[in-house]
Amino acid sequence: MPFGSIESVARAIVRCERCPRLRAYCRAIAAHKVARFRQQDYWGRPVPGFGDPAARLLVVGLAPAAHGGNRTGRVFTGDSSGDWLYEALYRFGFASQPASVDRNDGLRLIGCYVSAAARCAPPANRPLPIELDRCRPYLEAELRLLDRIRVVVTLGAIAHRTYLTAGGWWRRLPARDRPPFKHGSRAGLPDGTWLLASYHPSRQNTNTGRLTRSMWHAVFADARRLVDQER
Repeated sequence: MPFGSIESVARAIVRCERCPRLRAYCRAIAAHKVARFRQQDYWGRPVPGFGDPAARLLVVGLAPAAHGGNRTGRVFTGDSSGDWLYEALYRFGFASQPASVDRNDGLRLIGCYVSAAARCAPPANRPLPIELDRCRPYLEAELRLLDRIRVVVTLGAIAHRTYLTAGGWWRRLPARDRPPFKHGSRAGLPDGTWLLASYHPSRQNTNTGRLTRSMWHAVFADARRLVDQER
């Protein structure tokens, strides 16, 4: 896709209608809502990436949450996963504040950009392979335009593989050289980019102790060190 700016990618994402199942689901959620957000207007559209166009750190998640990004219109905003992410980004100097509740709350990312494998909330948090394929060109465009990225943190196995595919590494690297998904792993890619992997901060992982705060903070402490050493 021929995009000239991050802003043009964002505009195209918001207008996207490529996946009928996802668009129908997001519109239905926005129409029916949940009781605690009954008085709010839901975004209900695909959710673009968010952050600093001069970012050195890229975070790739899975998809907007039905009552998080699909409600607020900003990735990782208004749900518990976002609480974990933006607290860590703030702790390590990548965000101006530790919480994100809506897209007009004043949050600013510093040297960081947050994206996702899928831009629409999927039923049961499971986008279909064809839906990921349709969405991947937006991440490919972001990777071309965010040309200062030196560190990438992938949140979950789907985001990990989607990043490797969008960046061309899945095709170019022999299978034995492709960085596997493993929480806390660090891999150097041939272009000098560092790839860090983490479990996704979903309730399924955080409430069960599969992902603890210390495990989570260790990933972003490593990202901070790597970004700083690249200056």
